[in-house]
Amino acid sequence: MLLKNKVAVIYGAGGAVGSAVARAFAREGARLFLTGRHRAPVEAIAKEGVSAEGTAETAEVDALDEQAIDRHLQSVVDKAGRVDISFNAIGIPNTALQGIPLVELDIAQFSLPIATYTKSYFLTARLAARRMVAKRSGVIMTVTSIPSRTAIPLMGGVAPAMSAVEALTRDLSAELAPQGIRVVGLRPQGMPESDTIKEVFGLHAKAWGVSREQFQEMIASRTHMRRLTTLEEMANVAAFMASDQASAMTGTVVNLSLGSLDD
Repeated sequence: MLLKNKVAVIYGAGGAVGSAVARAFAREGARLFLTGRHRAPVEAIAKEGVSAEGTAETAEVDALDEQAIDRHLQSVVDKAGRVDISFNAIGIPNTALQGIPLVELDIAQFSLPIATYTKSYFLTARLAARRMVAKRSGVIMTVTSIPSRTAIPLMGGVAPAMSAVEALTRDLSAELAPQGIRVVGLRPQGMPESDTIKEVFGLHAKAWGVSREQFQEMIASRTHMRRLTTLEEMANVAAFMASDQASAMTGTVVNLSLGSLDD
């Protein structure tokens, strides 16, 4: 088991990415503390998708609320003695964030993903790092998407937000690695099983005047394997990156684009 005896906190655990990562971490032996803005979806994941594999506790935590995050992390330390892994998988609805030309996009909608993602990732990373420093070990993990590295029309403020999160990933690593803390990211391509990605693809398809299936096929055709990353593939890589087997990797974002982005 890659994560045996590791203590992992997952934010946004009720969503597609968070729940997939929770299952992978549980399978690899981690002790899980699952959080979400609403508790019911998180409890469902803990009961249906994780409990058979390992231990999971749930809590309602707004990952934009500094005091709520801090209180929860302290409760984790009080119960488990430490925090080994912090994984942020929060998301926001995309109904009015994408599929609109920048020249027509409202400033509030442009700014929302930038403010939301950077604030949440900064808060969860900073507060986890304060606990990890005492043990001189830990892994902080982020999730972005390919618009962070390549120009795609009609992405609104999402692309700048993803670029900012990747810059934060590198900068956190530069400061924290000397204290034994790794900071790494994942950059998947698509994952169309996710309801969020289905919604996003629908917005872009409407803007392009094609069906969602046609738009998805267009995106998939740009990869070397002519398909998109799956949630399971992303979660499996997340488990490896969180493990001691990936001890040489920090300050980097794993390219899961199936070749559509060249490194």
